[in-house]
Amino acid sequence: MIAFNFEYYKPDSLGEAVKLYRKLSESGKEPLYYSGGTEIITMARRNDLVTKAVIDIKGIPECNVFEIKGDKLIIGAAVTLNHIDESKLISFISNTADFPADHTSRNKITVGGNICGKIIYKESVLGHLIGDSSACIYGEKGKRIVPIMQAFNQTLQLEKGEFLFQLAAEMSYSTLPYISVKKTKQGKMEYPLISMAAIKKNNNIQMAFSGVCSFPFRSREMEKYINNRAITKEQRIEQAISHLPAPIFGNIQGSSEYKKFVLRNLLEHTLETLDGEGI
Repeated sequence: MIAFNFEYYKPDSLGEAVKLYRKLSESGKEPLYYSGGTEIITMARRNDLVTKAVIDIKGIPECNVFEIKGDKLIIGAAVTLNHIDESKLISFISNTADFPADHTSRNKITVGGNICGKIIYKESVLGHLIGDSSACIYGEKGKRIVPIMQAFNQTLQLEKGEFLFQLAAEMSYSTLPYISVKKTKQGKMEYPLISMAAIKKNNNIQMAFSGVCSFPFRSREMEKYINNRAITKEQRIEQAISHLPAPIFGNIQGSSEYKKFVLRNLLEHTLETLDGEGI
């Protein structure tokens, strides 16, 4: 049970949503954009989140799009993870959409909710990071389209009142070799020990991780070392690990030392799968 009252709004256009946000903010109601709602409901029930108003974006047509348009796959922020997973249009994006939670929950969890939520793992973003997707964002200044590598830095970087309404993925990536792996302490339904996705593009590996640091990431610095074929495979792995964007964080899923061991094995598996045996 949610122990506080709040107002519920369901706009039918991008512009209406932003106007509602401004109006409710000016009234001191601290509105939240609401997509799948699973995380907001759970946190509100635990009193970890309080708001006086939610703005449900599922009534906005652009947020529900799932189609190939030209050379891009357009995915609305209100599209569920199961819908993306079952489509298999771009395999590594579908596979990483299957990482969070269980099948029943993924019928409600949306890609926008997962990427923009407060839970640190945000595993569905991994496929978009390695696939060089674009984030389509709407706010008071209108629409802006930003490369996901620029828009996502630990979290999706949004100005006050903005929200993610679509992701655009390149269909040309659908034929690239890839791997996607989720390692957990026990069962698949747990939060990840480490989740990883990688592709090979233009003879170079692009890779993204969740669970290693306290935020999901793709590091071009790590990729520079993992793709350095002038050194041994072991050196490539060790140098990549030494250039993580933040310390490995230990938690109930695994200690930092154990996660480092798992990460090393995943990088070895990545090189063997996407780059042969290495040097």
